[in-house]
Amino acid sequence: MKNILNKAVHEIVNYREDIEIKLLEFAKTDLLFFWSEKNDLYLRQKKEWQPILDWVEDTLLVKINTTSKLDVPNNEELQNSLKGLFAKMTEKELACYYAAALNMKSVLLALALVKGKIDAKEAGKLSYLEELWQNEMWGNDEEAIKRRKERCDELVEIESYLKQ
Repeated sequence: MKNILNKAVHEIVNYREDIEIKLLEFAKTDLLFFWSEKNDLYLRQKKEWQPILDWVEDTLLVKINTTSKLDVPNNEELQNSLKGLFAKMTEKELACYYAAALNMKSVLLALALVKGKIDAKEAGKLSYLEELWQNEMWGNDEEAIKRRKERCDELVEIESYLKQ
C-alpha cells in the first residue's frame, strides 16, 4: 500500500483536477447521507454517524442533508466547501484522502480520518456500520469478514503513511 500511496502522491501533480472532480462526484452519494428506516439501525447510525456529520458541518460551515429514501439529497453547499478544501490539501493529503474515500465509500469519513478527527480503526467501524449490524442480526459471513479486515488494514496503512 505504501508504494501505491507514493505513486499516487506523484500522480496528483499531473491529475489533481481529475481526482478532485471524481471526489466531488463521489461526494454526491456519500455513505453517511443514507440512513435506515429500521429503527434500531437508525439509532445506531444516529449515535455513530451524527457526531461525524456535526463535525463536518462545523468544520466546513455547511448544513448536510441526509435521507432514508433512495433519492440523493442535495448537498451543493458541501460540494462548494469541498472544492475549497481540496485546493488547500497537499498532494500527500489528497492522495490519502482519495484512497480512504474510495475504501470507505465516504468522503466525509475520509475527511475525518485525514484531519485526525477519527483514527483508522474507528473509520473502518463507521464505514461498515450497517454490515456489522446485519452480522449481529443474521450471523457472520467469513468472506465479508476477510474483506472488511483487508480494507481496515488499508485504512491503518493510509493513516500511518499520512503521519510520516
